[in-house]
Amino acid sequence: MKFFPLGYVAKAGVAFQQGWIRSHYVGRTFIEPSQRIRDFGVKLELSPVRAVLEGIRVVVVDDSIVRGTTSSNIVRLIKDAGAKEVHMRIASPPIIGSCYYGVDTPSSEELISNRMSIEEIREFIGSNSLAFLSINSLKKLLGNELPNFCYACLSGKYPVEPRGKVKRVEDFLDDGLSGIQLLKIGKYCMLDRRSLN
Repeated sequence: MKFFPLGYVAKAGVAFQQGWIRSHYVGRTFIEPSQRIRDFGVKLELSPVRAVLEGIRVVVVDDSIVRGTTSSNIVRLIKDAGAKEVHMRIASPPIIGSCYYGVDTPSSEELISNRMSIEEIREFIGSNSLAFLSINSLKKLLGNELPNFCYACLSGKYPVEPRGKVKRVEDFLDDGLSGIQLLKIGKYCMLDRRSLN
């Protein structure tokens, strides 16, 4: 994730400064089960540096927007630290679909890009502007590696359609062997590879 802002400032020709201090002891907030825990996690994870942020226009470059709540907290924290404007740039296309192949994502109904336009998301998170990497730009960047990746969460087109209504939390089953998790899709199960690390 740290490479996205560096690439942005190199291309835009603007100064890079560390606008907040991030705690590496807080996990990914978007996978927490409740909104209250996610909000608390963001407050623990990020500490704005007022001396850097006060009175300036800030561009935040983030890897993705999932539910939008973390982004809205980030924008609020930066504005509360005195920034004049906050502009969000997202280094992925909008996430519009759940992943049923082993990445723990919320249901499609919870994904903000599945429910709102970019302008509505911008208003929700409170930023002065918002832009995502387009899916065509992503595919262009991948070049020859393009066929090796799944784009279902970005396009809504699944290589293998999930059957029935798939729920995120209840579909993870413990097989009782070394904590390996299986993802249940209909009557089939897939190995959650993260549990092997």
